Amino acid sequence: MATSASSPPGTISATEKAERDEQLSCRFYEQEYPEVDECVIVLVKNIADMGAYVELIEYNNIEGMILLSELSRRRIRSINKLIRVGKMEVAMVMRVDKEKGYIDLSRRRVTPEDVVKCDERYSKGKAVNSIMRNIAETTGQKLLTLNEKIAWPLAKAPFKSTHEAFRMSISDPDSVFGNLDIDESTLKKLLTVIRRKLTPQPIRIRADIEVTCFAEEGIDAIREALLAGEATSTKEVPIKIKLIAPPLYVMLTTALEKNSGIEAVNQAIEVVKKSIAERSGRLEVKVEPRVTSQQEEHALKTLMERMELDQEKFENEDED
Repeated sequence: MATSASSPPGTISATEKAERDEQLSCRFYEQEYPEVDECVIVLVKNIADMGAYVELIEYNNIEGMILLSELSRRRIRSINKLIRVGKMEVAMVMRVDKEKGYIDLSRRRVTPEDVVKCDERYSKGKAVNSIMRNIAETTGQKLLTLNEKIAWPLAKAPFKSTHEAFRMSISDPDSVFGNLDIDESTLKKLLTVIRRKLTPQPIRIRADIEVTCFAEEGIDAIREALLAGEATSTKEVPIKIKLIAPPLYVMLTTALEKNSGIEAVNQAIEVVKKSIAERSGRLEVKVEPRVTSQQEEHALKTLMERMELDQEKFENEDED
């Protein structure tokens, strides 16, 4: 892209910027305006005496307004404490003036359930928009044209959403894109971006358990119980149990889905609990299964390494 003679290196002219904005500007969805009673994500742009002026992010930043009376169910003492410029909010559509392109919205009518659903839809829509925008930039095509050819048709049956269709295309691209009019070069770029952005990343799940057995052959009973727990492993969700320091153990797994991973760990815990109870032992869950952070992972690895060194030192002292 060329720059004007007076522009510093690396900058573009106002005309070029306008052309680029037109190329890459587009709403998330096929419908140009939201429906009445639909909840949308808005960005607060300005606060006035009448209420808050906002932009509907999913609908190409068309302007809307949340009237003062629709901001809160409670008495408003200070509008600036209630809503702030630059903040994203969930609002419900009350009226749509398609001729003027203007939307009246309400914040006080939004329920917690509405917020959860709207956030989820926005997150998926934003991911799809990011992918399509990337393709528009790299191929020089208009984002609107690409959405009309690819994204919006996939939002219809048999798919629940374009996001779902894109996820399916990672493993079966032909069934998703086979009936669409996409040139080979664009499709290849699209699949590359989808796989980079939407391929599920394994998450690590951990539970801390305490296993004890003071009966005869208690050590064998604990070992067998832990092996029984690990035997619940599947290819998709492997279960590993590691000793921290008797009687504390960590149960670990990796899974693509959080819920399935936690369910698998809970199942393994029940198997260990049943096995050790049959030998007069006991299992106590010290920390329930949860997704671990990188910091926790690092701390566990450091602790395991230190325990191994301590064990080696202990064994060497015994030999001496």
